[in-house]
Amino acid sequence: MQEHFAQLLAWFHDVFIDQFSLWILLGFVAQGMFTMRFLVQWIASEKARRSVVPVAFWFFSLGGGALLLIYAIHREDPVFIAGQALGLVIYVRNLWLIANEKRTTQ
Repeated sequence: MQEHFAQLLAWFHDVFIDQFSLWILLGFVAQGMFTMRFLVQWIASEKARRSVVPVAFWFFSLGGGALLLIYAIHREDPVFIAGQALGLVIYVRNLWLIANEKRTTQ
């Protein structure tokens, strides 16, 4: 049992300490920013007492997605690159639609 625990600790050390770099830090910042969109959406929905998607959700999506795309390109991960690149198109399109709606209602 202690040997398994020691192996687990060694694995955590290899993954989270030995590999640490500015790229890993960027990945964590990007993931944190991307995760913030759900927190923003949850808070807005709780305040409205119904499900809503605030504009901040799309800005966090765009910022976090762009940083994650940069990270994915650095990691040379084709699945991650394709997923983030497609997401960016959707986030930009939603922000474009929101901007157009605001222009026509003013």
